[in-house]
Amino acid sequence: MIGRLRGILVEKNPPGLLVDVAGVGYELEAPATTFQRLPEIGEEITLSTHFVVREDAQLLYGFSDKSERQLFRTLIRVNGVGPKLALAILSGMEAEMFARCVHEQDTSMLTRLPGVGKKTAERLIVEMKDRLDEWQPALMPLEAAASKPAAFAARHDPVQDAISALIALGYRPQEASKAITAVEADGASTDDLIRQALKAMA
Repeated sequence: MIGRLRGILVEKNPPGLLVDVAGVGYELEAPATTFQRLPEIGEEITLSTHFVVREDAQLLYGFSDKSERQLFRTLIRVNGVGPKLALAILSGMEAEMFARCVHEQDTSMLTRLPGVGKKTAERLIVEMKDRLDEWQPALMPLEAAASKPAAFAARHDPVQDAISALIALGYRPQEASKAITAVEADGASTDDLIRQALKAMA
C-alpha cells in the first residue's frame, strides 16, 4: 500500500499529475480541491495517497491532506460510487460542505454534482450519515470551511482555478471556460464560481 508521496511536482494536467520521487515518476489522479492547493511545477509536494489494484490497472489517487483522503475512502464504500464519481464529488464541493449536505439531507445540492442523480444523492445521505460521524472535519462550521488564508488567495486566480476544476470534472476546456465566464463576479471565490457554474449547467 502506498500511503504517502513526497517529491517534485513534474506535471499537472487535471485530473492527472506526475510526481518525481527519487527519480521515479508516479502518476496520480486528484480532485480539483487538491489541484487548487498544488505548488508550481518544479516545487516539492507531499500528498496523502490511496492505491487501487484492479485486474486491468493499478491506480493511485492523491490528496492534499489525510482528511480528504479519508472522505474519498468512505465515499467509495457506498454502493454504486467508484473512484471516478468520488473524485467528481470532491471536485464539485469542499469536503466539509459535502458533509454538511449529508447531515442536512440536502439532496438538491448534491444532485448539482456531475454524475449524482436523485437516487445516488439519497443513497449517499443514507449510507454516509453515520459514517461521517467519525469524520471530525465534518463538525466544522461551514463558514470556517469556506474561508481561505490570505496568502493562498494571493497566489491563485479564482477564475482559472474554477475552470481547472470543471475540466477535472470532465467538462471540455471551452465549455468550462464559457460556464465560468458566464457567472464570473468581482470578489467571487473559486468555490462560489464552481457552484454557480454547476447550477447554471444543471
